[in-house]
Amino acid sequence: MTRFATRLNSFAAKAEVEWPDLQGKPTALMMARRAARVPGLTHVDLNYPDHVTDDPRTVKEEIEAMGLGINGLAMRYYTNPAFKLGAFTHPDRAVRREAIDLTKRGIDAALEMDAPLMTLWMGQDGFDYSFQGDYGQMWDDEVSAIREVAEHASDCMISIEYKANEPRSFALLPDVATTLLAIDEAGAPNLGVTLDFAHVLYADEMPAFAATLIARRSRLLGVHLNDGYAKRDDGLMVGSVHPQATLELLWRIRRDGYDGVIYFDTFPDASGIDPVEECAANIEMVERLMGMADRVDADNALHGAIATQNSPAAQRAIQRILAGA
Repeated sequence: MTRFATRLNSFAAKAEVEWPDLQGKPTALMMARRAARVPGLTHVDLNYPDHVTDDPRTVKEEIEAMGLGINGLAMRYYTNPAFKLGAFTHPDRAVRREAIDLTKRGIDAALEMDAPLMTLWMGQDGFDYSFQGDYGQMWDDEVSAIREVAEHASDCMISIEYKANEPRSFALLPDVATTLLAIDEAGAPNLGVTLDFAHVLYADEMPAFAATLIARRSRLLGVHLNDGYAKRDDGLMVGSVHPQATLELLWRIRRDGYDGVIYFDTFPDASGIDPVEECAANIEMVERLMGMADRVDADNALHGAIATQNSPAAQRAIQRILAGA
């Protein structure tokens, strides 16, 4: 059975409908309770420290009482405004140390929750101008910090989610190759990669190819599904723009042995979509695509076309599968 997780903050969408008397923003537990209504949803991911404002074990018990599991935590570096200039790469050694120590506390919280997966999206680590920083020093700082937090707890998997840019004009870890290079240099056995579909698109990569490289040089620890137009992080519903590439990715990662959850990193809040309906539609689409992946596995003609790089024959086979013919 495929396990499905979701971006918890998506469930703040249309808050005025769900909580008409709410003053301020919904809490993490309010959003989780709403997410628990989605048929087929099994897990949530929590942001640290944003969503873990209580004792981690208490949070775990409250989430599990809703019928959901905690897949893992994801670091967010917003507590100190100085992090805008960098977290692991901040030129002020005290600020950099603060980011590293915050990450270690997040890892400890993940272990207390029996959810030993920490996702690192280092969106603040990058640059915006020529001559802004010493690239070599920034790279050394990034790699050594990743190594340090990975070594903090060898029983917690540390997964790096790369993204080409935003909020920085250039991210230090913008694509699959650079991320794999950093993991190789860090050298910790509990490191891996989270592949976000929309991030891959606007890094100008093919998702299934990126997954193939990850399987060869590291390990795939997380899959964030969504869609977009390859210009930014659109966070659209799964398969809404690139159904064929999504199918290829799901088929590829299953062949490579991925057994983690499928996480929906989508933004219903951006256009006022009901988040429960949106997440349910994502689950239905992935289940449909998984059924198509079974047909891909069984289609010998398609495998022959792939082996010979016969694009017309491959497209005919895939279009039949997509059409259910």
